[in-house]
Amino acid sequence: MSTNRESLSNVHGSVDTQGKTGWRKIAAFIGPAYLISVGYMDPGNWATDLQAGSQFGYKLIWVLVMSNLIALLLQSLSARLGIVRGLDIAQASKNTYPPFVNFCLYILAQISIIACDLAEIIGMAIGLQLLFGLPLIWGVSITMLDTLLLLFLLNKGMRRLEGFIVSLIFIVGLSFFIEMIIVEPDLPELAKGFIPSTLNHSALYISIGIIGATVMPHNLYLHSSLVQTRKIDRSDAGIRSALKFNLWDTTIALNLAFFVNAAILVLAASAFFRNGYHEIAEIEDAHKLLNNIFGSMAPKLFAIALIAAGQSSTITGTLAGQIIMEGHLNLRIAPWLRRLLTRMLAIVPAFLTLLYAGESGLGRLLVLSQVVLSLQLGFAVIPLIHFTSDKKAMGNFVIKPYVKALAWLIAAVIVGLNGRLVVEEISKWSAENPGSEAWIHYLVTPIACAVGLLLVYVFVKPFISKSTGLDVAIPHGIASAIKDIDGVIYSRIGVAIDFSSNDHASIKHALMQGGKQATYTLIHVVETAGARYHGTNAMDYETQSDHDNMQLYVDELKTLGYQSTASIGYGSRANAIASVVNSEKIDFLVMGSHGHKAIKDLIYGTTVDTVRHLVNIPVLIVKQAKK
Repeated sequence: MSTNRESLSNVHGSVDTQGKTGWRKIAAFIGPAYLISVGYMDPGNWATDLQAGSQFGYKLIWVLVMSNLIALLLQSLSARLGIVRGLDIAQASKNTYPPFVNFCLYILAQISIIACDLAEIIGMAIGLQLLFGLPLIWGVSITMLDTLLLLFLLNKGMRRLEGFIVSLIFIVGLSFFIEMIIVEPDLPELAKGFIPSTLNHSALYISIGIIGATVMPHNLYLHSSLVQTRKIDRSDAGIRSALKFNLWDTTIALNLAFFVNAAILVLAASAFFRNGYHEIAEIEDAHKLLNNIFGSMAPKLFAIALIAAGQSSTITGTLAGQIIMEGHLNLRIAPWLRRLLTRMLAIVPAFLTLLYAGESGLGRLLVLSQVVLSLQLGFAVIPLIHFTSDKKAMGNFVIKPYVKALAWLIAAVIVGLNGRLVVEEISKWSAENPGSEAWIHYLVTPIACAVGLLLVYVFVKPFISKSTGLDVAIPHGIASAIKDIDGVIYSRIGVAIDFSSNDHASIKHALMQGGKQATYTLIHVVETAGARYHGTNAMDYETQSDHDNMQLYVDELKTLGYQSTASIGYGSRANAIASVVNSEKIDFLVMGSHGHKAIKDLIYGTTVDTVRHLVNIPVLIVKQAKK
């Protein structure tokens, strides 16, 4: 099977679960659900939970319980898809829906990533302001730096990343455990909050925000991919064992997330609703009131937990963005660039809100981002149910009829609540802004109808056109059969030279490819300021020295019986090497890897990757010799 089809290919199957027993077996599977759980306790949850607790006391705890049960079912279905079919939701969607519909699903999924990232930016900025007094505009700018943190963690491997996330979750959980001791909730009233009650418009808006903040669509994409980081036995027994362990992993992790969400709501109900503060929707206001009511310890713990939650969520949001882009568009780019693009798209509305609505507007934007997430849920949930209930594709692991019925009921509730909210919000907007009726009738309403029709199509299409059970839409196509292979003879071979210890290995591998029949062109690039400006007219000390060194290599090769020439480029390494390759009609290129990792790649660049995209010949990468 081609590795090109693998979701998160750089860590796919990197954690071995085979040959382990007892606690070692359980420990090998623990991790993916904890990365998922951070999305259930990110700053967006804080805003909706604080608003729910301050306005309605303990009355909406049942909404949290319902959201957690919904999340548990949907995340288990997502894990099942990844384990059984080896596909994430984005890849499965590409196999099922036409290109235009698939592109629309990508746009909607990307909007959910941006909405989630927006919540994390705001939460981090607020946390930094509360703890260190940093202005929000600077806090928003600092959030750009977590791109470097993500790149560093990904290079350290999946287990290190999971360990970092779990440590942040521990900080959040411990902070709120202490907060609960400080605020002393009213336990009888708290128990009544588990009984469902009717919802007016305000409660519905907040409840849908809670659902969107809890059952986030990008988490479903992410879970279906992260479970594939475990290398499992692909027999029926092995798959069944993996499903069992992942169910335990999901159940424990999501219940811990429920504890944090419930603690935030209970904190708001105990500290604010009980004391007559019924309009606390801003995280900053909650922080100030905690200081006034309970002293300095509670608000400090609150700010520390907020920063930890925001930082952990931003990492998982990046992974989800990578999965969505690769699965829907077959587009694979560097993780740091993917992170930077997503963050820039989220930072722009945060900056605009600060500039035009002030700091008070960020709280409203935070709640709105969670409602947007909820509106995207149907486009992830409905395909997921279709994929896991497909008998041909899932085989013996297709979901049971009662699970399927319950999943469709949940999807209907989510879509129904969202539909009601959209209608009410459009009506409310029309009533409050009489001058905007033309915009509402000719722009907002048609867009809402188009999105609704797309959702209907996503639901109906798999019933009309059944899956063949073959997952064929993979990122780089299907490998063709290998038959007769003719020998390849290279006549002009280029060797990139940098006068390091790596040169010997590069030349050696080049000679092995062409023997004494080929002509070898040694390529070196002079990168001094003078060389960049004057090019071939540069004759500074370094340029003269490089000419002499190149000639030494050429003379030594000729002495050994090899035909050799030297060619020097100037300025940008990648462009200069590509220029020599094209001008000298080189048909095979050998380059040494520089051995840079993580931050050094950002500083020095990745010449090898750039050159590969600038030339149309085979490129052999020789690993740098260990010193």
